[in-house]
Amino acid sequence: MDSGLLHTEKILADRKTFYLDLKANARGMVVKITEDVGSNRDTIMVPAEILGDFIAALSDIKATVDEQD
Repeated sequence: MDSGLLHTEKILADRKTFYLDLKANARGMVVKITEDVGSNRDTIMVPAEILGDFIAALSDIKATVDEQD
């Protein structure tokens, strides 16, 4: 197990799997978001200090999607 891993979540969506990992290192905490499609993986790192802004932006996007339904 990764010693810097504090928490992990897994989301299944059709043929994609998303992993959300909260990690800590000497520079602080980050959320590592990985999209796994077959053997292809893409990853972004979101610094924990902007996580609130990131979640708020996603909430705004979800509200727009909900309005379209």
